[in-house]
Amino acid sequence: MTLDASSRLVFITGASSGIGQALAARYLREGWRVALVARRVADMQQWASSQGWPAGQWAVYEADVRDEAAIASAAQACVATQGLPDVVVANAGISIGVDLSLAEDLPVLRDLMDTNVIGLAATFQPFIASMKLRGHGTLVGVASVAAIRGMPGHAGYCAAKAAVVQMCETLRGELRAHGVRVVTLAPGYIDTPLTKPNQYPMPFLMKADTFADQAFKAIGQGVRWRVIPWQMGVVTGLLRWMPRWLFDAIAGSQQHRKKQRRQ
Repeated sequence: MTLDASSRLVFITGASSGIGQALAARYLREGWRVALVARRVADMQQWASSQGWPAGQWAVYEADVRDEAAIASAAQACVATQGLPDVVVANAGISIGVDLSLAEDLPVLRDLMDTNVIGLAATFQPFIASMKLRGHGTLVGVASVAAIRGMPGHAGYCAAKAAVVQMCETLRGELRAHGVRVVTLAPGYIDTPLTKPNQYPMPFLMKADTFADQAFKAIGQGVRWRVIPWQMGVVTGLLRWMPRWLFDAIAGSQQHRKKQRRQ
C-alpha cells in the first residue's frame, strides 16, 4: 500500500532535542505530518513554530515516557487528533553512569531501565493492536552501539540498550505476519546535547542532521538493524566477535568518567 507523503504520520518521543528533533525536521521536509512527544512542550512548540512548518502538519503532546499513563494519553490524543501513525519512533532515552558498588546508584539504574526500556514498551504498546488490525506500520526502537558489549562505568546504559535490541527483535518476530515492521537503530556517537559534555574521544562523531538523513532512509526501507554511522558498524562487528578474554583485557584498561545526563 503506497500513501502520499502528506497523509503519512510519524510519532516521535524525545522530540525536543538531539536525534528526535533532527528526525522530526527530516520527516517534515519530506512532507510527512509529525506528532512530537516531549516533556518540555513549550520549548518544543516554540522551536517547531520557529521552523516555519505549515500549520496542521505537526502537533506536540506532553509526556514523560516513564509515566505510562501519560504516554498512553499522548498516544490516544495523537490518534484522535491526527490519526493512527504509520511510523512510531521510540527515541526518548537517557545516558547515566552507574557504579554498582554504590547503593545510591541503584535508583539511577532503575531510572535508566524505566526510561530506556519500559518507556520504549509504553511508547509502542498503544499502537500495536491497531497497526496489526490495519495490516501495516513501522515501530522504530533507538538503541545504541553500547548494546553490543558491557563497558566499564556504563552497566546500566549498556544493559538498557541491550534490552531495547532484544525487545525489538522479539516484536519483529511477533508482528511480521501482521504486516508490522520493527526497525532497530543503533547510533554511534552523535553530536547532540547528550554527548557534548563527554570528555573522552568519540570516534566517527556524526552531526544529528546527517544521522537523521540516514535513519530516515533505513526506516523507509524497513531494515531490521542498522548501525549509524557505518564505520561504527565495523567496530561493533569486531567487538561482537571479540573473544571475552581479549575484550576483558581491553575494557579493563579503560577509565570512563561518570556521566549523569538526560536527553
